[in-house]
Amino acid sequence: MKTIILIFSVALMTISCGSTTYLDQASLSSAIEKREFNYNATKAFPLDNNSVNNILNSFPGGAGAGRLMNLDPGYGFNLKKDLFSVYLPYFGRAFNVSPADVNNGGIRFESKKFAIKQSLTKKGNTLLVITPEDHKVDFVFNLEIFKNGSAFLSVNSNDRQPISYDGSLSVGGN
Repeated sequence: MKTIILIFSVALMTISCGSTTYLDQASLSSAIEKREFNYNATKAFPLDNNSVNNILNSFPGGAGAGRLMNLDPGYGFNLKKDLFSVYLPYFGRAFNVSPADVNNGGIRFESKKFAIKQSLTKKGNTLLVITPEDHKVDFVFNLEIFKNGSAFLSVNSNDRQPISYDGSLSVGGN
């Protein structure tokens, strides 16, 4: 009896841990082709993990921060043909911080002039490189889109350490 329960438990875990589909293939292809979608960040991967951990652990009741940081809903970006609107948290070292940007933490801006380069990775995933051209900081957003609608975003800039995010794509809304 214990063996049957164990096999059933393992089978149930295997089924529940399977690949989640965030966006069906037709919607995903259409969104990429039109270049109109939302990227919803769910996890952050800061480059300078030791400094981030020291800061997070210094807060009262600070739970031991790990390399992976779960994010609240609402972070990500919205891509439309004429607007690239970004709202992402940032954990890491910034090299140039303007006093006027104190209340504008993270990576937060809108761009009406941006370039997008599209290619395929070796595994057949879509890679979009988005470069805003009308922003004072030179950002480069590398978005690898997987076939199930999940996506991995890497953000590089000329005034901050790189940071990466895990998330998914959605269409509609904002």
